[in-house]
Amino acid sequence: MSPAKKDVLDAVGPRLRELRHRRGLTLAELAGQTGINESTLSRLEGGSRKPTLELLLPLAEVYAVPLDELVGAPRTGDPRIHLRPVTRHGMTHVPLSRPGGIQAHKLLIPPNPDARPDLKTHAGFEWVYVLAGRLRLLLGEQSLLLKAGEAAEFDTHVPHWLGADGDQPVELLILFGNQGERAHLRARTT
Repeated sequence: MSPAKKDVLDAVGPRLRELRHRRGLTLAELAGQTGINESTLSRLEGGSRKPTLELLLPLAEVYAVPLDELVGAPRTGDPRIHLRPVTRHGMTHVPLSRPGGIQAHKLLIPPNPDARPDLKTHAGFEWVYVLAGRLRLLLGEQSLLLKAGEAAEFDTHVPHWLGADGDQPVELLILFGNQGERAHLRARTT
């Protein structure tokens, strides 16, 4: 095997671990979603198990990423991002960027007057911009209402929850990144 191919294969495990952590999944949860046992997943992420198509296909499906992104295949020159909406917990996520670094997603949250907010925490920072509707953002002890055209940025170590406010869905752009990565908007003066 050429050194270049070995380097690509060696990078698969850390890439898989990063995707799992980014989605806040445990090995047990991932095993339940893919049908791959925890031991195999652990060895795959640690590099002691070689990635095979049989293992990578269910992982690509769960992570909603193309197979070539899992293995770090070289780009073909097509800059388009192939949007593959994913619906989780009633919310529709549309990835607008490739995995790695700061991620951009469009998020559609339907109204759910019976929803009981379940505040979550995780490493990183999040930036939200309301495109349409009204967003209820619970951030620690604060309850904030954001309308179309408003944005918020926060450390995701603070317990938080996002939901539609009222009887209409809310449509958002979300940027999120690992710990230490923050989205900054720079305004130009004229």
